Amino acid sequence: QVQLVESGGGLVQAGGSLTLSCAASVSISRINAMGWYRQAPGKQRQWVATISVGGSIKYADSVKGRFTISRDNAKNTMCLQMNSLKPEDTAVYYCNAEGVWTGSSWTYDNWGRGTQVTVSS
Repeated sequence: QVQLVESGGGLVQAGGSLTLSCAASVSISRINAMGWYRQAPGKQRQWVATISVGGSIKYADSVKGRFTISRDNAKNTMCLQMNSLKPEDTAVYYCNAEGVWTGSSWTYDNWGRGTQVTVSS
């Protein structure tokens, strides 16, 4: 199992920016796809963005044009740059890793514990 640790959450005013980071316990070059999900109070977890090992990127319509996902193999981290934040972006943001090669097997459904993002109006 791979450990994922998110950081960078906090409180920001509407229109502001935050950058989230996800550090992995294995080389992210071994991870086929990494992504961000979020869960607001009383709501289901929602997909935000995904980046593949080959660099393919997808965004949810709700964040397209405002959020940028990236991965830095040298730093072994994945980041989510969030601009023009809105109150409806308030949620716990989770890092996800799918298709992780451990050296002997593939693992899926790997999650961090989350980091809180609160956007005030």
